[in-house]
Amino acid sequence: MMNADGRSSGLPIKLAQPAPPRAIGEVSVSAKRRDDTSVLAGLRQVGSLKLLFPRTDEAALQGVLVNTAGGVTGGDQFDLRATARVGTSLTLTNQAAERAYRAQPGETGTIRNALTVETKASLAWIPQETILFQGCSLNRSLKVDLHENARLLICETLVFGRAAMGETLTKAYLKDRIDVRRAGGPLFTDTMTLSGDIAAHLAKPGIANGAGAMTTLVYVAPDAQARLGQLRTQLGPTAGASLIGSDLLVMRALAPDSYALRQILLPILCELHGGPLPRPWMT
Repeated sequence: MMNADGRSSGLPIKLAQPAPPRAIGEVSVSAKRRDDTSVLAGLRQVGSLKLLFPRTDEAALQGVLVNTAGGVTGGDQFDLRATARVGTSLTLTNQAAERAYRAQPGETGTIRNALTVETKASLAWIPQETILFQGCSLNRSLKVDLHENARLLICETLVFGRAAMGETLTKAYLKDRIDVRRAGGPLFTDTMTLSGDIAAHLAKPGIANGAGAMTTLVYVAPDAQARLGQLRTQLGPTAGASLIGSDLLVMRALAPDSYALRQILLPILCELHGGPLPRPWMT
């Protein structure tokens, strides 16, 4: 280090520490109608979030999200925007379960998903599980703009630690929000915040009675009321389904782990989706 007169002061020079690398990913996709099928209208992808389109025999356009960063940790930011244009059908899932890893103190990973479903369009948002690791910090939101006469299927599943590894979440943070609006007005909102010793919180009988996995399902369609009775026969004692309005069905299920939860969820998803689930769900 130099003094004002140009001579060395003999003190060491302190260099600024570079910020640790962070994963950033962004995808914007839209579907359009071509004859009787839905095809890709537009796609923009940046960073470590990608969208693949497997070949299928379905009339719907199917997209599979891939997080090339391998998971989410503090400081990461992922954004997705998807639009099902008039009369189209779009299904979105991910290649594998998302993982929320341990974060550094004061850092939170962010996932923001925004969906638009236009008139007479249908969108299925059915990602595989999000697994919360010990020490994770995640802020996630899903916003849906639903037009009149549009159909929607949402399924979001959380796994609270890796049961097979004997992991319990004694120090973790999650803020999760689902917000569905139709024609500009609120239709369904669900917000959950868990912080600190999540395992102890979930162990309470009035909360989750020790469950290690949870799913939230939202189905908006004209036949929602007709499906309620059959769906309830498929649920175990730790799950429930309700009709909110004539065309909005909401289900929440708890299970000891993700495997047990899938046994409940897979047949229900197949029925509500109206056909086979994307291949990543079946591997």
